[in-house]
Amino acid sequence: MNFASDNVAGAHPALLQALADINNQPMNSYGEDPFNAQVEQECRRIFEHDSLKTVLVATGSAANALALATMAPAWGAIYCHNTAHIVVDEANAVQAATAGARLVTLPGDQGKIEPDALRGAIFGQGVIHHPQPAALSLTQMNEYGVTYTLDELTELTAIAQEHNLKVHMDGARFANAIVGLNVSPADMTWRIGVDMLVFGATKNGALAGEIIVCFDPTIAEELEFRRKRSGHLLSKMRALSAPLAAYLQNDLWLANARHANAMAQRLADGLSSAEGIDLRRSPSGNQLFMAMDPALKQRLFDAGAYFQDWPDEGPTAVRMVTAFNTLEPDVDAVIAAAHS
Repeated sequence: MNFASDNVAGAHPALLQALADINNQPMNSYGEDPFNAQVEQECRRIFEHDSLKTVLVATGSAANALALATMAPAWGAIYCHNTAHIVVDEANAVQAATAGARLVTLPGDQGKIEPDALRGAIFGQGVIHHPQPAALSLTQMNEYGVTYTLDELTELTAIAQEHNLKVHMDGARFANAIVGLNVSPADMTWRIGVDMLVFGATKNGALAGEIIVCFDPTIAEELEFRRKRSGHLLSKMRALSAPLAAYLQNDLWLANARHANAMAQRLADGLSSAEGIDLRRSPSGNQLFMAMDPALKQRLFDAGAYFQDWPDEGPTAVRMVTAFNTLEPDVDAVIAAAHS
C-alpha cells in the first residue's frame, strides 16, 4: 500500500507489451523509427493541432530545461512560482541549459502565481542593465496538487502575451489536470496561448518519457539541436517512442489518469471523517494533502501503508499519491485502518 508517489508505480502492461513486440525487430535509430512519427500524429489528434511538433526525452527535468532554453536567452528572465519544480527540484537544470537565465520566483496561494505579482515582476524590457523578460512557466497541476482553472490560466497567459513572453507549461501531471477539470487538451494549452507543453507520461504509466509538444513548429528545430547537444537524443529512440505511442493510442493516458484521480477521491472521501485527520482540500487530481495525528500515522504505517511527510503544508502534514494502478482494496484498507 505505497502512496508515497506516482513514481513508485511500474509501467502499464500495454506499454511493456508495445516494447516487447518490437524488441527483436531492427529499427532505424535516433528518432527515425515509425513510432516517433506516430507519437506526433497522436498528439496532433489529441490537441486538435495539425502543425504541432513533438520532441521526446526521457525525463521531466530534461524536458523542462530544454524547452525553456529555446524560450529564454542567457540574459533572459523566466517567471515561475516559488515552489515550481524547476526552482526546487531540478538542481538548476534550467540555468545550466540556458547558460544563465534567471528564474524570477513569484508568490501565490497553493502554488498558483498571482496575476498582480506577475505584472509587478516584469520590468526592464530593452534596458541593457536588466535581465530581459523572456518566458512564463506554469505548472499544471502544481506542487500542491492544485490546478489552475482555465480562466486563471487565460489571465496569466494574457499578461505574458502583453509583454511578449513565451509560455511554457510543466505538465508532469497534465493528464490528471485534464481529467480533474474535464476540459480539452487544446483548450488548456495552445488556444489560451501556451507555446510549449511538457506532456508528462512517467507519472501516469510510462517506463520513462516526456513529450515536449511545440505548438509553434518553428521552435522545434532548435529544440532538436539542443536535445542532441545535451546528450538527451536516445540512439534507440524506439525504447521511448513505441511505449509512448501505446500510451496515447485510444486515450490510454486519459484512462490511467481517471483511475488515479478516482482513487484519490475515494481515499479523500473515506479519510475525511477519520478522527485525527484534517484534509487540506479536496483533491484536484491524484494527490491528497492532510494534517495527521502522529499516533494515527504510526497506526497506518503499522497496517502496511506508506506515504510521505509534507512539512510545507504544516508540521504534521502528509501527502498521499495514487497512481494508474492503485488498487481499490489498498485504498479501502487504509481507510479501515484510519477508522479502527
